Amino acid sequence: MSSWRPRRLGAIGLLAGIALVAAGCGSSGSSTSNSAGGTSSSSSNPASSSTDSRPLVQTANGSMGTHLTGPSGRALYLWVADSKDKSICSGACAKAWPPLTTKARTSAAGAARAADLGTITRADGSKQVTYNGHPLYYFIGDTGPGMTRGQGSDGFGAKWWLVSPAGASITRGGSTGASSTRMPSGY
Repeated sequence: MSSWRPRRLGAIGLLAGIALVAAGCGSSGSSTSNSAGGTSSSSSNPASSSTDSRPLVQTANGSMGTHLTGPSGRALYLWVADSKDKSICSGACAKAWPPLTTKARTSAAGAARAADLGTITRADGSKQVTYNGHPLYYFIGDTGPGMTRGQGSDGFGAKWWLVSPAGASITRGGSTGASSTRMPSGY
């Protein structure tokens, strides 16, 4: 009986090890880098991109002019409450205005300039992408490319503006209290 116990315990240990390896191979909530250096996450993350070849920051033309977009084509914003290379948007603010983050190098396309891209380290340790020193954010109310519902919002005490390829805020539109400036329910 004494020789049976070590073999049984060894077999149990082996099975436990196999189970741990199998669990580690799961894909729940994992992040992957795209070939352009950006980071893609689960599809609920606005920063995610299903196309791995897209640059991290690119541009789109809309009714308010040419503005920066993320890898998914969604509009990017700056917040006037932030200072150069420093984000103060966290907690509920960062839920309504998710930061564009990366785990790799940054890249640009269209009229966006790679030389204006940078990163800062947020309080949680993630790397937020900046453009001309402005931390970049998505708006949770923009659910797809071409949407700019966050334009001119004064959510969390300061204005949110689209960002031009020159790195300046685009201040036209959205400031009249129209539906484009409303926060989604719960924020």
